[in-house]
Amino acid sequence: MIRHIVFFTVKEARDYERVYEGLCVLKTNPHAAHIEIGKNLKTDAISNETVDFVVYGEFENKAALDAYKAHETYQQSIDIVRPLRELRIAADFEAE
Repeated sequence: MIRHIVFFTVKEARDYERVYEGLCVLKTNPHAAHIEIGKNLKTDAISNETVDFVVYGEFENKAALDAYKAHETYQQSIDIVRPLRELRIAADFEAE
């Protein structure tokens, strides 16, 4: 199983809900075994840097992750979110 985690920050506070809605489009993508979109609670007192949103997905294999990224909903989400986001950090790893 591959776990896919992406962190986002929003450029302007006024776009917070629009970015969240754009990320939620990903929940309609049929290629994820599991997907969650979360708003960061920002409760970590140690970190000075915080993110606004986390996308967490689980995929059966790399082919499923590739199909997820090739699906039209992935591009729809990008079209909404990319112009409004400041930071995007992604990581994929194989679950043990």
